Amino acid sequence: MAGAMRRGCTPPSAVAPRGPIAVIEVEVFGAELAPGAPSQADVERLCTLASASVGVHDGHLAIEYVDADRIAALNGEHRGKPEPTDVLSFPIDGLDSIPGAAGPPGEGAQADAGTGTGASDGGVPRELGDVVICAEHTVDLREAIVHGVLHLVGMDHETDDGEMLALQAQLLERAGA
Repeated sequence: MAGAMRRGCTPPSAVAPRGPIAVIEVEVFGAELAPGAPSQADVERLCTLASASVGVHDGHLAIEYVDADRIAALNGEHRGKPEPTDVLSFPIDGLDSIPGAAGPPGEGAQADAGTGTGASDGGVPRELGDVVICAEHTVDLREAIVHGVLHLVGMDHETDDGEMLALQAQLLERAGA
């Protein structure tokens, strides 16, 4: 029965992925400081969802959970606010090397111009940056992950008209958070 389709089967074209497949490499550090943190697979899914939502389909990033003293020190050093906060983002390669990125970097350290070519070009994955999260100052770790990654790819709720936080809510709803 060549060419015939069994009942109940979906044609391959109906399940084929649409658009580029996102390949975001994620490393997680300090998980012992975040009881109840999402699994590695959930973290990867949230990071991929957030980056792909603004057209960034490849790269590498790190999620690091830290204690209140460490995030207060980072917040003081990079934002002039020496107090604990929930999440900080530190873009690395800069937005010029991230096609589709959404404008100037968000809160956190300044982005450096990078030279990563991206996995889709056959090179080393571009370095998107680091998201640092303090679990004891975070109500929802999944939300902090998405929030931090959106900053890495150039979104900034402090300068937009609510687009970043609206997108964040949509992504978390889509992810089932």
